Amino acid sequence: MPSRKATERYPGEDHESKLSKEEKEILESFEKGEWVPVADFSRRKKELMEYARNTLRKDRRLNIRISERDLVKLQRKVVKEGLPYQTYVSSIIHKFVNGTLIEAK
Repeated sequence: MPSRKATERYPGEDHESKLSKEEKEILESFEKGEWVPVADFSRRKKELMEYARNTLRKDRRLNIRISERDLVKLQRKVVKEGLPYQTYVSSIIHKFVNGTLIEAK
Protein backbone atom coordinates (compact mmCIF):
# COMPACT_ATOMS: atom_id res chain seq x y z
CA MET A 1 0.00 0.00 0.00
CA PRO A 2 1.56 3.35 -1.00
CA SER A 3 2.30 5.69 1.84
CA ARG A 4 0.97 9.21 2.02
CA LYS A 5 2.51 12.25 3.60
CA ALA A 6 1.07 13.48 6.89
CA THR A 7 -0.09 16.66 5.12
CA GLU A 8 -2.11 14.53 2.64
CA ARG A 9 -3.83 12.68 5.47
CA TYR A 10 -4.63 15.88 7.34
CA PRO A 11 -5.07 18.66 4.78
CA GLY A 12 -4.58 22.17 6.11
CA GLU A 13 -2.67 21.00 9.18
CA ASP A 14 1.11 21.26 9.44
CA HIS A 15 1.82 18.29 11.70
CA GLU A 16 5.40 17.88 10.52
CA SER A 17 6.48 21.25 11.93
CA LYS A 18 5.50 20.06 15.43
CA LEU A 19 7.67 16.95 15.21
CA SER A 20 11.10 16.55 16.79
CA LYS A 21 14.09 15.77 14.55
CA GLU A 22 13.87 12.09 15.49
CA GLU A 23 10.13 11.99 14.78
CA LYS A 24 10.69 13.63 11.39
CA GLU A 25 13.32 11.00 10.54
CA ILE A 26 10.92 8.21 11.52
CA LEU A 27 8.10 9.73 9.46
CA GLU A 28 10.39 10.18 6.48
CA SER A 29 11.56 6.56 6.75
CA PHE A 30 7.95 5.38 6.96
CA GLU A 31 6.91 7.44 3.95
CA LYS A 32 9.78 5.97 1.90
CA GLY A 33 8.34 2.52 2.58
CA GLU A 34 11.34 1.39 4.63
CA TRP A 35 9.13 -0.18 7.30
CA VAL A 36 7.93 -3.76 7.00
CA PRO A 37 4.98 -5.32 8.83
CA VAL A 38 5.69 -7.78 11.62
CA ALA A 39 4.65 -11.31 10.78
CA ASP A 40 2.15 -12.62 13.35
CA PHE A 41 1.88 -9.31 15.18
CA SER A 42 -0.17 -10.60 18.13
CA ARG A 43 2.39 -13.36 18.87
CA ARG A 44 5.28 -10.88 18.61
CA LYS A 45 3.47 -8.39 20.85
CA LYS A 46 2.93 -11.06 23.54
CA GLU A 47 6.58 -12.07 23.26
CA LEU A 48 7.80 -8.49 23.72
CA MET A 49 5.40 -7.88 26.62
CA GLU A 50 6.80 -10.96 28.35
CA TYR A 51 10.36 -9.66 27.84
CA ALA A 52 9.34 -6.32 29.35
CA ARG A 53 7.64 -8.01 32.32
CA ASN A 54 10.73 -10.11 33.00
CA THR A 55 12.98 -7.07 32.74
CA LEU A 56 10.90 -5.06 35.18
CA ARG A 57 10.23 -7.88 37.64
CA LYS A 58 12.39 -7.66 40.70
CA ASP A 59 12.28 -11.12 42.16
CA ARG A 60 15.76 -11.45 43.66
CA ARG A 61 17.32 -9.85 46.68
CA LEU A 62 20.91 -8.65 46.93
CA ASN A 63 22.49 -7.70 50.24
CA ILE A 64 25.80 -5.85 50.20
CA ARG A 65 27.96 -4.10 52.72
CA ILE A 66 29.37 -0.69 51.87
CA SER A 67 31.11 1.95 53.90
CA GLU A 68 28.93 4.42 55.76
CA ARG A 69 30.68 7.24 53.90
CA ASP A 70 29.69 5.76 50.52
CA LEU A 71 26.12 5.21 51.70
CA VAL A 72 25.82 8.83 52.87
CA LYS A 73 27.19 10.08 49.53
CA LEU A 74 24.78 7.79 47.70
CA GLN A 75 21.82 9.02 49.73
CA ARG A 76 22.77 12.66 49.06
CA LYS A 77 23.00 11.94 45.33
CA VAL A 78 19.62 10.23 45.15
CA VAL A 79 17.91 13.08 46.97
CA LYS A 80 18.89 15.24 43.98
CA GLU A 81 17.55 12.55 41.62
CA GLY A 82 14.31 12.17 43.57
CA LEU A 83 14.58 8.38 43.82
CA PRO A 84 14.79 5.91 46.69
CA TYR A 85 18.44 4.87 46.98
CA GLN A 86 17.68 1.17 46.47
CA THR A 87 15.91 1.98 43.19
CA TYR A 88 18.89 4.12 42.17
CA VAL A 89 21.39 1.35 42.95
CA SER A 90 19.23 -1.18 41.08
CA SER A 91 19.20 1.17 38.08
CA ILE A 92 23.00 1.50 38.17
CA ILE A 93 23.43 -2.29 38.28
CA HIS A 94 20.93 -2.75 35.43
CA LYS A 95 22.78 -0.22 33.27
CA PHE A 96 26.14 -1.82 34.10
CA VAL A 97 25.12 -5.37 33.17
CA ASN A 98 23.52 -4.13 29.94
CA GLY A 99 26.58 -2.07 28.97
CA THR A 100 24.78 1.28 29.09
CA LEU A 101 26.35 2.72 32.23
CA ILE A 102 28.24 5.88 31.32
CA GLU A 103 31.18 6.93 33.46
CA ALA A 104 31.00 10.50 34.75
CA LYS A 105 34.03 12.60 33.90
